[in-house]
Amino acid sequence: MNIKSILTAALTLLVSTACSGGAKQQQATVSTSNDMTAMENNGKALVVFFSHAGDNYAVGNIKVGNTKIVADYISAFTGADQFEIKTSKYDGMAYKPLCDLAKKEQQNGELPPFEGSVDVSKYDVIFIGGPVWWGTYPQVMFTFFKKYDLSGKTIIPFTTHEGSGLGNCVKDVKEAYPKANVQQGFSIYGHDVRSGKERVEKWLKKLGYQGK
Repeated sequence: MNIKSILTAALTLLVSTACSGGAKQQQATVSTSNDMTAMENNGKALVVFFSHAGDNYAVGNIKVGNTKIVADYISAFTGADQFEIKTSKYDGMAYKPLCDLAKKEQQNGELPPFEGSVDVSKYDVIFIGGPVWWGTYPQVMFTFFKKYDLSGKTIIPFTTHEGSGLGNCVKDVKEAYPKANVQQGFSIYGHDVRSGKERVEKWLKKLGYQGK
């Protein structure tokens, strides 16, 4: 392989992994906190998530986003309600332009609008999930963080990714909600979610859920 070919291959790899946000991390991380009162007492739970269908790294063009599948596993096992953070801003975008847009939004601190609303006062436990774009959640999720006060609640972050693990998501949720009980969370590779139901349920059992 000549020098030009090597450089081209390296550039392609860099672009393809950009939205993943960095080096490989542990595939799944489970909370180690002992403060599980809300789960043990079957506190009412809500799964808040953003999920991107369409062109995704490693899985191609998908009709259902990776994070949506994990959110459905959580709801099916725990009985939690769902609120999906929906925006049409990213619809139909190819992977590379989406990565570029996500990076620009993060650099500019943009807060894209989303559709709908939810009454968070009814819930004791909030699962917060999304893909990892440039090391953290997509910016539209920060719009949710700014709009809703989750102080005093137990928050459980989860992510789908292709190498970033939880990234900075737990740290960013703690900064958004300093008065909440933020757990360490869970992460799973996007290309594994369709066969990852048992892995998600194992994590939920460690949190104190026994299944419906």
